[in-house]
Amino acid sequence: MTLEFLVGPVRRTAHRGRDDLLSAGLGLVGLAGLPVRFDDPVRPTPVELRRRAIQTGWKGIADLGPLGGFGRVYGQVPTVPGLEYSAFARVPGARHPHRVLCQVPDGFDAAARCLVVAPASGSRGIYGAMALGGGWALPRGCAVAYTDKGAGSGYFDCATGTGVALDGTRVEAGRALLEFEPRAAPADAGIAVKHAHSADHPEADWGRHVLQAVEFGLAMLDEALPALAPFTPDNTRIIAVGTSNGGAAVLQAAGVDHAGWLDGVVALEPNVQVAGHGRALYDFASEAALWLPAALGAGRFAAVPFARVAGVPAPTWLARGASLHARGLLPQPEPAAQAEAALERLLATGWEAAALATAASSTAFDLWRAVAATYASAYLRAGVGAMPCGFAFRASEVPGVPAPAVRAAWWPDGSGIPPNPGIALSGGLQAAADPALPGVLALRNLWDGSDAVALRLHAAVDVLAVGLPRADLPVWVVHGAEDGLIPAAFTSDPYVAWLRGQGRTPRYWRVPHAQHFDAFLQLPGFGDRYVPLLPYGYRALDAMYAHAVAGTPLPDPPTPQPRPRGTAPLTATMLDLQA
Repeated sequence: MTLEFLVGPVRRTAHRGRDDLLSAGLGLVGLAGLPVRFDDPVRPTPVELRRRAIQTGWKGIADLGPLGGFGRVYGQVPTVPGLEYSAFARVPGARHPHRVLCQVPDGFDAAARCLVVAPASGSRGIYGAMALGGGWALPRGCAVAYTDKGAGSGYFDCATGTGVALDGTRVEAGRALLEFEPRAAPADAGIAVKHAHSADHPEADWGRHVLQAVEFGLAMLDEALPALAPFTPDNTRIIAVGTSNGGAAVLQAAGVDHAGWLDGVVALEPNVQVAGHGRALYDFASEAALWLPAALGAGRFAAVPFARVAGVPAPTWLARGASLHARGLLPQPEPAAQAEAALERLLATGWEAAALATAASSTAFDLWRAVAATYASAYLRAGVGAMPCGFAFRASEVPGVPAPAVRAAWWPDGSGIPPNPGIALSGGLQAAADPALPGVLALRNLWDGSDAVALRLHAAVDVLAVGLPRADLPVWVVHGAEDGLIPAAFTSDPYVAWLRGQGRTPRYWRVPHAQHFDAFLQLPGFGDRYVPLLPYGYRALDAMYAHAVAGTPLPDPPTPQPRPRGTAPLTATMLDLQA
């Protein structure tokens, strides 16, 4: 199979013994442990970088804490030897490449002939779907094809002129093909991030990224297992699975899979957009960035994690209420009344109270502002040094760590949307009690405004509406009922309702007590009140695999009714997943 979309050669590596496919030899204990150490922090080797990137991929998605139950109640991390193929690719019309990667286990099940396609969650790098796609598929003898879907953590440092090569090492521009190399980037432009600065609007192509990963995976199976070749969509069962933005990507792929390559789709907490239904990410994220800090001062959030500092509302929450009052947006003069009014405003625009409570964590971590700034830049196709609303990503110091060592760890450690260690979101600030207000107001105005820039942003968002999957494609959506980052009320609920209105029969679990970040369950106050979402994704994959490979009828079980673990370790009974 000729892969005309590849940019440069395919890198082929074997991973056996103490360096396997699933955990790079770390096992569950190592994945949950301290960050992988580099022998030379300034010049880590490709093996070290891969191992740490895989560890970061797992930690970013799964709850690996001692009370969380991974490896004991659900999930596993066995040693999976095999071959790995990685390359840069490009979708038609894109200016910059993206990463694709395929893992073929030595124990590939030739009878099942299954390929799982797993786009990265969020804006993460190529190993960003390890805990979901790899964690479920590799132990079962399935091959896995990954894509970073045009995002990733191959940050380009304009000051040093360095980016990330295919093997993860940091290289000067011109010495190797880089994951992201902006054109004509001035030295003082800061840090260039592919999702924000590529000017390719990668989100509009997520479906094509997934289908391109299918092609890459099939071709690499041909190479790894020539005795079983050719691998084609006709003789290979192909299941697409993703979470968050990865979930949106597989649903986008379902809507453009006109050739009928996919045999099943499982989407967890997808950031999916339906024309005329629900709300777009930029809309509710920029709204949350502006209004949620003020609302968190309301009394009903008194026991919510991250909503209080020493038992009282954070000063920044009170300052936001005062700022909105000063601008006539909250007429109430008293802080408590301002908080209640801000909360009622959010409820009136469709937010659910449980989702708002969970969203306190995203507010405390300043995720809304970072997400809105990054997506605004992507939607407006702003290059490096030209982010809207005065924002930029700038290098920052990490105490006790030399700058070259910080840069060397960006690729394995980065989330794809800074702030990350050594990278700060700058701009849009004022010297006042509510420093972030100017930038947040400007970001919100890009949605509420009617000038030419706002119209361009809306046009970029409009093209993200998902297409209708073919009538016989099985689709299973799993979403946490208390998701505060990608609320089900704005995304999965309208998507599933739309599918059903179009005569489709999706499976849908809106899981009580589940939120967006399983990894947050290790934080104080989180694990005792929420349940992990990953086991429900694994169970949906079990059913989809049985249907696609063995022809077992796809079940339509009722939504599980789990209960939080409190301060005790998680048990299978708490998850309410019947055998």
